[in-house]
This record gives sequence, structure tokens and C-alpha cells, in this order.
Amino acid sequence: MAEKAHVGSDIQLAARLLAEGKLVAIPTETVYGLAANAYDPEAVLGIFEAKKRPFFNPLIVHTADMSRIADFAGPIPPSLRKLAEQFWPGPLTMLLPRGPKIDPLITAGSPFVAVRIPAHPLTLELLRQLPFPIAAPSANLFGTISPTQSAHVEAQFGDVLAYILDGGPSSVGIESTIVKLAEDERVQILRHGGVTVEHLASMLGYVPETAKALHDAPEAPGMLKSHYAPRIPLVLGDIETLMSAHSGKPIAILAYTNHDYLPTDVPLQILTLQGDMHEAARNLFNMMHLLEHSGAEIIIAEKAPETGLGIAINDRLMRAAS
Repeated sequence: MAEKAHVGSDIQLAARLLAEGKLVAIPTETVYGLAANAYDPEAVLGIFEAKKRPFFNPLIVHTADMSRIADFAGPIPPSLRKLAEQFWPGPLTMLLPRGPKIDPLITAGSPFVAVRIPAHPLTLELLRQLPFPIAAPSANLFGTISPTQSAHVEAQFGDVLAYILDGGPSSVGIESTIVKLAEDERVQILRHGGVTVEHLASMLGYVPETAKALHDAPEAPGMLKSHYAPRIPLVLGDIETLMSAHSGKPIAILAYTNHDYLPTDVPLQILTLQGDMHEAARNLFNMMHLLEHSGAEIIIAEKAPETGLGIAINDRLMRAAS
């Protein structure tokens, strides 16, 4: 068995290990990522093996600034560049033409590569020190709840990672929004995330359409119908109705906000007491982690309001319930 991963904030150590072809967990403002040198196919293969991730599911490539993207992708179309200038560094990913330095393994054979500049200061500094971009999906086993703390990563990968760069809890808490330029030259959303539909519409002058979820061969990460799932079943709907339907079973409850009827004798997590969508997004995955280990046999959950970040929160809940 490999030596257990060290956890710390040593950027130089993380950089050295990545240059050696090792896997390193990195913090981002969205979720923690499982990183490897994007120019090293063997290292990238290690990501798929560690996560048990199917090869048809592409990865996101992270870099430090827009000037470096031309090394491995591009060019950036004007409408996407407008979004990049507004939301990078930040929770936005875009599909760009794949350059020759990017192995097709990263893109699942697609001629387009998903690119992002993350906003977390530790990872941004790490990327500035590296002479290569990094490929980094979420640092969890495929299909399971995404990690928003280093402890979530260590619980699953402590024995297989060279290092976990600990940057504290993720400030956004859900993955990046992924967009592409469709054939009609309009921006299309492939995955809802930390940049809302309203944010995009305010920059574009129109509301971008959302691509349908897929069973296989997705264009980008997070598009599969079943994803982000806890180890026990999660059902989504009206909490009172679901409590009645599952009466007598060991349940746990994930509520968007507080309700008078919520029981006090079952594991309960409330995403936000004040109706703060940003707080709800930050809490989502951590509370799902807590409830899957609560001893319950089923998690009863309700949707957030279908606006702003609530669209991305509900997207994760619906895929978890699938």
C-alpha cells in the first residue's frame, strides 16, 4: 500500500510532485480537484484509475491566466472572451479547440478541451509556478459526493495521493458553470454551477440555453444523469409527503431552509436558515457527506428556489437522486 498522503499548504512541494507525474489534490473555490500534469498522459491516466472514472467522461484543464491558454487551446471566440474577462479567475469553464499538447484522453476524444482559471489563491499561485497546466476533475470517486474540504479527499484517497494541498473549505461549494459556443454562435450551458444564468445573461444580452443531461458520452463533466450521489438513496420532493411515504424507516433530512414541521429526532441538515443561496451552495456537499454517514437508510431532500444558484443546487440534487 502506498504511503498515506500528507496534508498541508506547501505549494512548492505540490509543484514538485506534479512535475514528477504524481497526483495531488488541490483546493479551488468550487470543490477540491484531483490534479495531474495535463501534458503527461501517464499522470492523467492515474486520475481516471484513482477515481474509477470512465474514459468517456472528459476532464477540465486549469491554468493561471488567459495568456497561457494559447499554449494548449484556443482561440477564444469573442463572446466567450467577454465572459472570461468578467468571470475569470472564477467558477466558469469553457470549451475551446483542443491544441496538440492536450492528449485526447483528457477530452474523451473530443476536439474541444474544457478550460478554467480557478480563483483559489493557493491553487492560482501553484499554477503560476508550474510550466504546464493541470487536468483536475473533482477529488472523489466517480459519481459520489464532491469534496469541499481536505478531509473529504483524505477519507477517500489518503492512501493513493502524493499530497493534499489544504486550502480550507471551498467558498463556492458547487462546481463551475460550463459553457460552449453552439453552432448558431450563441453561448450554451453544458453544466450549471457557480456562475448563474442571470450572470451570463447580463453579459450576453440573452438567456443561454441549457444542454440536456446524457447517459454517456458527455461533452463536458457533470452532464451525466446520475452523479454527485451519496452512498444511501436520496429522494427529492416535498419533505412532509416524503416523510409520510417513508414512515418507520431510518431517514435523514436535507432541507433548503427551516420549517415548523421538521422533526428533531432524525439526522437533519438545513442548507440555509436565512434563505441565503450562496450559503446553501457552500453547505450542500458537506451536508450530504454528513448525512450519508448519519446511520440513516435514506435521505429526504427538497429543492431550492429555481433561481440564481438554486438552479445549480437543484441540478446536483436531481442527479444525486437519479
